Amino acid sequence: MRLHQTLDRSERLSVNSSLSLTQEDGHTTLHLAAPEAIPEPESLKVLRAEISARLPVVDLAELLMEVHSFTGLAEAFTHVAEGRTLVRHLPLSLCAVLLSQACNIGLKAVSRPDVEALTLPRLSWIAQNYVRADTITAANALLVNAQLELPLAQSWGGGEVASADGLRFVVPVRTINAGWNSKYFGAQRGVTYYNFTSDQFTGFHGIVIPGTLRDSLYILAGLLEQQTRLDPREIMADTHGYSDVVFGLFALLGYKFSPRLADLSDQRFWRLDKDADYGALNDLSRHTLNERLIAAHWEDMLRLAGSLKLGKVGATSIMRTLQRGGSLSSLGRAIAELGRIEKTLYLLNYVGDEAYRQRILRQLNRGEQRHSVARAVFHGQKGELRQRYREGMEDQLSALGLVVNAIVLWNTRYIQVALDELRSIGHPVNDEDVARLTPLLHEHVSMLGKYDFTLSEDVAQGNLRPLRNPYSLEEYINQIP
Repeated sequence: MRLHQTLDRSERLSVNSSLSLTQEDGHTTLHLAAPEAIPEPESLKVLRAEISARLPVVDLAELLMEVHSFTGLAEAFTHVAEGRTLVRHLPLSLCAVLLSQACNIGLKAVSRPDVEALTLPRLSWIAQNYVRADTITAANALLVNAQLELPLAQSWGGGEVASADGLRFVVPVRTINAGWNSKYFGAQRGVTYYNFTSDQFTGFHGIVIPGTLRDSLYILAGLLEQQTRLDPREIMADTHGYSDVVFGLFALLGYKFSPRLADLSDQRFWRLDKDADYGALNDLSRHTLNERLIAAHWEDMLRLAGSLKLGKVGATSIMRTLQRGGSLSSLGRAIAELGRIEKTLYLLNYVGDEAYRQRILRQLNRGEQRHSVARAVFHGQKGELRQRYREGMEDQLSALGLVVNAIVLWNTRYIQVALDELRSIGHPVNDEDVARLTPLLHEHVSMLGKYDFTLSEDVAQGNLRPLRNPYSLEEYINQIP
């Protein structure tokens, strides 16, 4: 009924200046103009500059130690056998190991023979016994939850919206866990780190995919298997994350799927009533749904949804089962049929609401900004991933995501302090401008050189560093390490 009512309101298409319908080869084709960029007011540009000029310059090593000082980050890491964290100077050793993995520079670069907690044997022992998938996941949840509590982060989003996208890495070593794709890896092989970004700029889940397998196989896993307090109900993705089955599973689980589609002319609109008159949409929606197939498998679909919700089956395994052998099972076809209803509703909303398209684009841009920061952090060995085994890949890229979250959390706290200072001196701070700020900044964070994990006593006790004086632009650039 909702599909029929939405299709029946086709008159709104005629007043959409961004939309055009053309006849090609006897069929109606839909064309949608790209959304115009939302102009940035001068007040926003000034606010960004004022904040950037005040953020303290900090070494990444110190940043990690400082984040531990106010979150207890190291407490999430327990010994693989003993289940305890009672090791002398554990936070120092852990931060060094995490930095070495995230920056892709190896343990030797952060080791110091004159510091007990930073000797190479100690760091190697910590990496083998404390840094693994479950402890990194727990530590990451700690940071994501800390960001969730910050008022400034809540002005960017409430955690109900997220995006999914892949970050590609060349893998130059011999391994069965990498695949070919000339577009992303040239003549070499590589992996995709398919990761999920919240509307608060935090990354809450990531999956290593050999090569560039279709991302729709993994998109549900990010929602169902993440272990933070976030509860995203809507997820944005690029076209490669789309399939009719994904739309159907999202609907069964109570989620909203909002992909950015590259070419609307290839999309099908579906209808339930083949004889209904939908005006301008008649030719576009000429494909009729199979209601009987949905009805025949409805109870099976509900049982599957319940199993996914309760974690009885894995989302990735179910996606593979439904599409085994390159063709859908009967249950898979029923879910896809349901998905076509949801996809058609989504398409009508997508073409008819420019604000909706802008919102999708804005969230996807947040994920791309995270990728830019991750590339800057992962600077060692030409940015290539040199792990041979999938577990090692997942641990290292999860450590990268954890360190990027630490930067996001650290920046958010200091941006709030800078905003408070600006308000105290009478500088105009508009809520609309604050909502368009980003904590994905790294120009003031030094990731190169000698890694010193020493904190001042004041900062080690959880206090904030003093902001910098707002230099002129030339002086500010000279202060950047």
